[in-house]
Amino acid sequence: MGKLKRFGVLAAAAVFASAVILPLAASATPMADAGAKPKPTIVLVHGAFAESASWNGVIARLQKKGYPVVAAANPLRSLEGDINYLRQVLAGIHGPIVLVGHSYGGAVISGAAAGNSQVKALAYIAAFAPEKGESALELSNKFPGSTLGPTLNSNPLGDGSNDLSIKPDKFRAQFAADVSRDEAALAAATQRPVRDVALTQKATEAAWHNLPSWFLIPTADKNIPLAAQQFMAERANARDVVEIRGASHSVAVSRPLETADLIIEAAKSVR
Repeated sequence: MGKLKRFGVLAAAAVFASAVILPLAASATPMADAGAKPKPTIVLVHGAFAESASWNGVIARLQKKGYPVVAAANPLRSLEGDINYLRQVLAGIHGPIVLVGHSYGGAVISGAAAGNSQVKALAYIAAFAPEKGESALELSNKFPGSTLGPTLNSNPLGDGSNDLSIKPDKFRAQFAADVSRDEAALAAATQRPVRDVALTQKATEAAWHNLPSWFLIPTADKNIPLAAQQFMAERANARDVVEIRGASHSVAVSRPLETADLIIEAAKSVR
């Protein structure tokens, strides 16, 4: 298939770096060595039931390696609206970009990257990579294994749509089983609800057809079935696929070093 597929990674200590409050540095750019080619900006896009600080451990690693980082605040209102918002974020960045999406954020980066010559690579972290005409919900149901539905609270918004969130007492087992109880409780309290429209709206762009992609797949993901993630990575002809055995959907939190390493691999492909 023209791709390198690696199964498993070195075991990592479950260091939950998001307990440390890190600046999300939307505008700070590390100084490049004199004469060195500037590094691409890495834009991180969280998914449903999360928020920007879920990337903190990854950000620390990327910044240590000298990469400028932006952790975008994904609105989680509608796929089209969220894509348009991310496009506005990208418009304020100069130079090459590596776009990274977690979960539903993968659908957002797949749309926002289309037609943007600054975006050079895509990284999907336990994420959706929909084809045109597919929705996140459709992909989640394409293969058995997701147990998300029964864990959700639904809050009517008065316009026929609903905000969805994970019940706090179900959050750790469903979303972050390999994260400490204290940190999972914090994540449950700070989760941002997703409007159901965002999960059912069909994609109109699929930038992974034209851009190189990298996939990180946690094998114990209870939100997006393992088979669905493997299917999307193979369909995209990913440059590299890393499966982290036993990791949960919150793999960027529980395994920030491996997550950052895959993103850095993608960034190093930018010439």
